[in-house]
Amino acid sequence: MFNFSSDMQSSPKYSPASLIRFAQALMEKAGLPPDKARVVAETLVEADLMGHSTHGLELLPAYLTSLEKGEMEKSGDPDLLNDSGAAFTWDGRYLPGPWLVHKAIDQALDRIEKYPAVTAAIRCSHHIGCLAAYPERATKRGLLMLLSCSDPRNATVAPFGGVDGVYSPNPIAAGIPTGKEPIIIDISASTTANGLVARTRKEGGQLPHPWLMDKTGKLTAEPSAMFADPPATILPLGGLDAGYKGFALGLLVEALTSGLAGYGRADQPEKWGASVFLQVINPEAFGGKAALKRQMDFLVEKSLASGLKPGGEPVRLPGYRALRMREEQRKNGVQLYPTIEPALRRVGERYGVGFPEGGE
Repeated sequence: MFNFSSDMQSSPKYSPASLIRFAQALMEKAGLPPDKARVVAETLVEADLMGHSTHGLELLPAYLTSLEKGEMEKSGDPDLLNDSGAAFTWDGRYLPGPWLVHKAIDQALDRIEKYPAVTAAIRCSHHIGCLAAYPERATKRGLLMLLSCSDPRNATVAPFGGVDGVYSPNPIAAGIPTGKEPIIIDISASTTANGLVARTRKEGGQLPHPWLMDKTGKLTAEPSAMFADPPATILPLGGLDAGYKGFALGLLVEALTSGLAGYGRADQPEKWGASVFLQVINPEAFGGKAALKRQMDFLVEKSLASGLKPGGEPVRLPGYRALRMREEQRKNGVQLYPTIEPALRRVGERYGVGFPEGGE
């Protein structure tokens, strides 16, 4: 997540609508139909609104490259592989990931009144962006959502005790309704994400902590180590002390995504993509929506009332900062991470699409 520093306060701000129009126009120029381009654009901008800047518009140039090379499918629908009503499995055919996930959520919400829970597995999706951008579609209806993904082509995270990359950072997201703001969880089963390592390397900086391990077992905060030969790997969540927990979570994600979808690392795919797990749960089929909110509201109140360590910051529930940042930026405009605007201007010039002026 990107925290705005004091020197960013005077940087340009852009209306979310203008950024969505810009991103949609570029993807349409690259051959994506308007309906799919619109969903992808909205999802990327939603990530920037929430402060997840490595998974917002920063991804747009890479998405455009995938479209240009034919590695992101432009038209058609996913192939239905299995459907039992309460569960369905798609082959996404490398269609745009955000569009596939929203389409799967549409299906789940249509079916949730009939089933206590609806579960979807998608194989061969293209990259799905920021997971935190999705769960509110469920929480606004008093429903729980679980969402996770893995990239079967990517192997940058080492198992606990190992030095060789085996799996991807494997994020896990959830949306939990409460009596007020929802709890939005979006965490990786690794100490950091590929996007942050790549961005830090490009800027010539150092990671905040020694989150990488080279082949000799030495820890480093040098991002270029992950691009060396042989490459360093990302530590599982918990690092050297408790990384067995992150490793376990990483394996769970692999089972829920590629395992349930029936396609993944064992097939050695060559395209950048994702295996996706999605589940929407209706509390009314269990203890009831009111009971769920009562329990969660109790936990929220107790957490926020917790005593603090000397000099510590107040307790913040998962997703609260992102939701407040989104509210602020919707009102006053989006501030993009400094390296994003120049990259967007370059691809805009290449496609003949003008980048919006600040304040638009």
